[in-house]
Amino acid sequence: MILKVVRSGGFAGLVAQGELDTSAEPDSERIEQAARKLDPSQLGSGRPQPDRYVYRLELRDAPEAEPTQLTVAEQDLDEDTAWLLDRVLQH
Repeated sequence: MILKVVRSGGFAGLVAQGELDTSAEPDSERIEQAARKLDPSQLGSGRPQPDRYVYRLELRDAPEAEPTQLTVAEQDLDEDTAWLLDRVLQH
């Protein structure tokens, strides 16, 4: 699975990005499980609030696969989703 995250907003308006191919990661099972658990209907409005981040996530099961794109606002993150986004941004 290939995941891309773009984080924008925040107090300084900085943009951070990360991309992760789970096939090369020792915790790939946990990463993929967290990604598959994401439910767009449960991610909140995606509407930004002042001085908070907005995350855009793109998931692909394979490089040639059509991506699934999700947007989530910082205030709507649960613990697993926050971990996943941070994990991808570390790359």
